[in-house]
Amino acid sequence: MVSIAGIDADRSPRLRPLSFKKAAYRAMHSSVQIRKPYLIQPRLALHAGSVLMLAATCIFTVISPRAQAAMTGQTTMQSRSAASAISPEQQASIDRDISRHFGSAPANPGPRAKLSGSLRPAAVRAAMSKVANWELDREQPYFDRIWTESALYVGFMAASPALHDPRYRDAMQSMAEKFHWELRSPHPSADDQSVAQTYLELYLQKPAPDKIQPTQTALDSLIAGYGPPIPPQQAKIPWWWCDALFMAPPVWVRMYAATHEQKYLDYLDQHFWQTSDLLYDKQRHLYFRDVTYLHKTDQRGNPVFWSRGEGWVMGGIARTLEFLPKSDPDYGRYETQLRQMAAAVAALQDPKDGLWHSDMLDPEDYPQPEVSGSALMTFALAWGVNQGVLDRARYMPVIAKAWRGLVGQIYADGRLGNIQQTGAAPAHYLPSSSYNYGVGGFLLAGAEVVDLRAHGHHEQRSKTN
Repeated sequence: MVSIAGIDADRSPRLRPLSFKKAAYRAMHSSVQIRKPYLIQPRLALHAGSVLMLAATCIFTVISPRAQAAMTGQTTMQSRSAASAISPEQQASIDRDISRHFGSAPANPGPRAKLSGSLRPAAVRAAMSKVANWELDREQPYFDRIWTESALYVGFMAASPALHDPRYRDAMQSMAEKFHWELRSPHPSADDQSVAQTYLELYLQKPAPDKIQPTQTALDSLIAGYGPPIPPQQAKIPWWWCDALFMAPPVWVRMYAATHEQKYLDYLDQHFWQTSDLLYDKQRHLYFRDVTYLHKTDQRGNPVFWSRGEGWVMGGIARTLEFLPKSDPDYGRYETQLRQMAAAVAALQDPKDGLWHSDMLDPEDYPQPEVSGSALMTFALAWGVNQGVLDRARYMPVIAKAWRGLVGQIYADGRLGNIQQTGAAPAHYLPSSSYNYGVGGFLLAGAEVVDLRAHGHHEQRSKTN
């Protein structure tokens, strides 16, 4: 896939027989106008859909003018509003992410998919399959060991058993072999450790020493005191930013599961709580992104809590608890923090769309849902319910709203939208904005949501026996 100025160049329309009603509807949803000229190339501005719409309306009116205006007006207003809010710095970040093949943000993504947002396993799997297939087809040629890809990989690993489809797991095996099971650097940061989550999960499914030897060597070097440089303004600890709690701890706990060497749990517990003590707000039960945000406020005077940052931490705790032995002295602390954060984010869930905003405390200035953080939080909530860490009666309504909201962000071709570009703080983006790490979070969430009913039936049987 080639991206030009934020537009997918492969989005030319495919001709097929359509009723005038369907043709007009599709045309309306492919003719969104954006104020910022650098988002659209002039030669792409006249979309074939516009011609089709003109023909349809001239020959026969299948939709009333009022209905047409309502449908196109809502989509156009949302896109225009989002585009006008994007600052030049944010646009530069968007352009950079697109050039690095993390994703894309086309001006005309087409209509949303008609998918059920229910918690029925068949409906959940249908949504997961649509998104996973679209992402795998587009992203596989650009697989790398950077954190953005690593977050996608863990979603693919979860998707294969949930969907009973080995393609995603096989793609991960091929990726690992391509990179010889190696990390990006000999003394890796948390970000550069993250790909080892997939290496280790593949190892645990089918053990072979070569699958974990490079990672084990790198982790041992960190235990010995080596490590990457830390930015000048940041805390002098290995996991100085909250995102790191998703990237690294699941690696260390899986290495323990593979080797049963206590040193990996000791390192994990020491540095997780070192980060928590520094960045966790014990009153609000949310994480600051890093120490530079401890005293920052938004334009309304609120502290800045970033949805994807909260999602990283909650998802990281869940993925750590998956393999942490209950005999670990800090096991209860992890569960307690997950419960505290679950209650905090549930209180901040948008009552209309069921998702969370880029700035958790400022939905007025950041009105769009943010899918990457929302998906990770949904994953953690569903995992917590499935494992009995979170109360089912309290959190099932929260999860149901969130999953319905996530499914509502899927486009007809499988694109998952409203994912914020890379960054460290709340930002603005187009509704079509789709990036690999957000898809990974969505697939993690789906793999837990699909099991909610099975766990619920098991609990109900246990109560009646």
